[in-house]
Amino acid sequence: MAETCSPTELQRNVRRRMEGVPLEHILGWAEFAGGRVLVEPGVFVPRRRTELLVAEAVALLRNDALAAPPVVVDLCCGSGAVGVAVLRQAPRVDLHAADIEPTAVRCAHANLEPLGGHVHAGDLFEALPPALHGRVRVLTVNAPYVPTEAIRTMPPEARLYEPAVSLDGGPDGLDFHRRIAVGGTQWLASEGHLLIETSERQAAGTSEILAAAGFAVRTVRSEELDGTVVIGRLVAKNVGK
Repeated sequence: MAETCSPTELQRNVRRRMEGVPLEHILGWAEFAGGRVLVEPGVFVPRRRTELLVAEAVALLRNDALAAPPVVVDLCCGSGAVGVAVLRQAPRVDLHAADIEPTAVRCAHANLEPLGGHVHAGDLFEALPPALHGRVRVLTVNAPYVPTEAIRTMPPEARLYEPAVSLDGGPDGLDFHRRIAVGGTQWLASEGHLLIETSERQAAGTSEILAAAGFAVRTVRSEELDGTVVIGRLVAKNVGK
C-alpha cells in the first residue's frame, strides 16, 4: 500500500482499515492459492480455507484421463478466485464460473477471461449454458453457508463490507447445499464430482444432503487451512434422474 499511495492516500487507507474495511478491498487484490486475484469493494474476499476446495478439485482433474478438456463449473464464484486457481494449475480445463451478484460477475470477468475462463450471470444452474447439461466433470461450490442468525456475530469486515447474498445460507446455513445437490445430479457427467465447501460443524449435514441426492460421499478436512470440503461422486445409475 505504501508503494503505490501518496502520504494523503496512505493516511486515508489506514483510516479506512481502522474502520473495518477489508484490506483486500483497499488494495484491490487478494492473495489466494499462491497468486493474486482482483477484488473490488463490495465483493466477497476469498478465504485461505477455500484453497482446500481448489486442491481437491485439481487432484480429481489430474486423475481424470480424458481426451477432451474436462468441463469444470464453479458456482457462487464471487471474484472468480477458485476458477483462477484451478486454471493456473490445470490449464486444459473448460472452466465456467457463475454468480448472481453483479459486482462479483464483473470482477470474475476481469480475473477469468484473460485465462480463458467463461463467466455467467444468474442464479446457480440457471446461469449456465444449456450445452453444459450432463457434461460437467467437476463442480466446485463455495456457496453461502453462514446461518442467517449467525451473520450478526461475524467480524465487521464481512458483516458490513461483503454482500449479504454471499454470506446468508438460510436458517441452518445449508439452503444452497440442498438446491445444488439436486441440480448437480442433472448437470454432472456420469461419475462426475460435486465439491462443496462447508464448516466442520456443518459437514455432517452437507454430507447427508448429498447422500440423499444419490452421491457417494466423503469429507476432507485440513486443520492447517481450517477448511472442510464435502465431495460427492455421482454414481452412474443416478444420471438422468
